[in-house]
Amino acid sequence: MRVREEFSRYASVYGESNIIQTKVAQKLLDETPDHPKRVLDLGCGNGTLFSRMDWECERFIGIDFSQSMLDHHPVSENTELLLGDFNDPKLFKTLENEKFDHIYSASALQWANDLGRVLESLSCFDTPMSLAIFTAGTFKTLYECAKLPPLLKSADEVISLTNTHLKADYEIFHYTLEFDSVREMFRYIKRSGVSGGRRVLTISQMKQLMEHYPLTFLEFEVLFITAH
Repeated sequence: MRVREEFSRYASVYGESNIIQTKVAQKLLDETPDHPKRVLDLGCGNGTLFSRMDWECERFIGIDFSQSMLDHHPVSENTELLLGDFNDPKLFKTLENEKFDHIYSASALQWANDLGRVLESLSCFDTPMSLAIFTAGTFKTLYECAKLPPLLKSADEVISLTNTHLKADYEIFHYTLEFDSVREMFRYIKRSGVSGGRRVLTISQMKQLMEHYPLTFLEFEVLFITAH
């Protein structure tokens, strides 16, 4: 899977590139009304969310499909890191006896092969959740200039899927990230993981796009889901 390959390839520099993902994780934590003691972080990466938690957990389980990312995740006495893929139904079987006070997923579930099935599996835990999913407005101008359809699902699509399985509130946030040059912008895309490593342009198309790209910033659209 190319998504896994790209996250693993850039694991050592991911912390320098995940600026928006850090903002997203912080927003999830800031809007958590209490300090849950038993936490699951699905798609935990290198520990962006864990490292910003200002309370101690009795049990923290972080799951990611990239061992290279997990190798950079901070650990503590009550931390368990598991190599696993939320696209694999067997993962949730291994967790079915766990009890969580809160489930987080920051900037990961947009890569679900079957988001509906993943949300259905999460609903079985019957616990509060804070999820953040990048949606189709991410890189909006980039895709329009390249005359390509959005890579990600629209916010409406994600909301529709979520409503089938969870009772939730929704909030759409838009972020922008400025760059000194278009070249730096494209380097960020490669290293940040937001593109999922999916290459949809030829080298000549990429060069042409870089020459004529009209903005000095990238756009991000994130759907925040608070499930009760």
